[in-house]
Amino acid sequence: MLNSITDGFLCCLMGKATNAVGPLDSVESSNGYSFMEVKPGRILRIRHSTPSRPAPEEPQEPQPGALARGTVHCKRRITVYRNGQLVIENLGDAVRSEILHCQNSSGEPNSTVELELPDLAGQAPAQGPASSPGCGTREGPPAPGKRRKRKPKKVINIDCKKQITSCKGTHSDVVLFFIHGVGGSLDIWKEQLDFFTKLGYEVVAPDLAGHGCSSAPQIAAAYTFYALAEDMRAVFKRYAKKRNILIGHSYGVSFCTFLAHEYPDLVHKVIMINGGGPTALEPSLCSIFNMPTCVLHLLSPCLAWSFLKAGFARQGAKEKQLLKEGNAFNVSSFVLRAMMSGQYWPEGDEVYHAELAVPVLLVHGMHDKFVPVEEDQRMAEILLIAFLKVIDEGSHMVMMECPETVNTLLHEFVLWEPETPAGDGQGEKK
Repeated sequence: MLNSITDGFLCCLMGKATNAVGPLDSVESSNGYSFMEVKPGRILRIRHSTPSRPAPEEPQEPQPGALARGTVHCKRRITVYRNGQLVIENLGDAVRSEILHCQNSSGEPNSTVELELPDLAGQAPAQGPASSPGCGTREGPPAPGKRRKRKPKKVINIDCKKQITSCKGTHSDVVLFFIHGVGGSLDIWKEQLDFFTKLGYEVVAPDLAGHGCSSAPQIAAAYTFYALAEDMRAVFKRYAKKRNILIGHSYGVSFCTFLAHEYPDLVHKVIMINGGGPTALEPSLCSIFNMPTCVLHLLSPCLAWSFLKAGFARQGAKEKQLLKEGNAFNVSSFVLRAMMSGQYWPEGDEVYHAELAVPVLLVHGMHDKFVPVEEDQRMAEILLIAFLKVIDEGSHMVMMECPETVNTLLHEFVLWEPETPAGDGQGEKK
């Protein structure tokens, strides 16, 4: 027991990944790292920084009867038909005109997104023409002949007003959560954590189970999406305040989406970095990670090198050092295999993402060989309020390759506040 605790503290103090943290209550350390026991024997390392603020600046509360700054009307209808077709109608003009900036041939903003999804019978979806990020695709004219009026399988109506405000480091009700993906650790966020901490933001960054200095249970069920999502829920509930911003990378984006869906009143904004399209998660049957563990263990050095090739636009000494310092793929073969085979989340489909009313910034490294840019474009089409920013010099680990560019984009989005449309929204009386 004593050795486990000692190893855990050495991990925090020296950045050494031991994956052998013993069972103990939440322990705070002087350097901003702590251990949190999310379940008995399941312990996560967390970096939590709360900068001292000389004169905390609180966001101004709107006067009674006055129009709140940054108020947008989020209104859309999502219709799912039995053949798998998904039709999204954007009805709230405040968000559409302010965010999407896309028009149809008549010069009017697009208000309907029609998408074909594969149905349960396995029919292939019809492919529509490519479209600009943030805009939906429209179907062409129907084929000649009679067309029966179809009955929808499910209709989802979203009608709410959200106040999207600027979040400054001097605001004491703002917390930034950073969630890494498979094979990484909270260390991949070093540049972002340091940047926002210096600006006065409260930041929280956990190591996923089996990663960094968190405990590594030797049971595959500990690494399913649902098990990891409950870990992130526990972390979020402990540190969340009134306005919370979620930043996820790769697989970590799925946990951000989950939390935004579960806590719509607490999640203020979401940032997705190289997260891919809005599709349900299913482990690949032909994945290399389904190999026997003994074979996968032998391939670990090759996997790390492959990650370097695919994760960085350039493969020089700097990139190798970043890979080493960021603990990318510094996990056991068992954890790696369990993580990949545990990516099962059928609820996280396009409808699930279309229901989100939170503003989302999508950041994509153009040279990413894991996630094609088309997937993030698809995500921008589905989401109600979305910005897509492509960084030409970056790839999958863009926040490590281009930290200054990424930090600037993230900070601008954190400070972003939409203009309140004139004449909209004294709001409905309750």
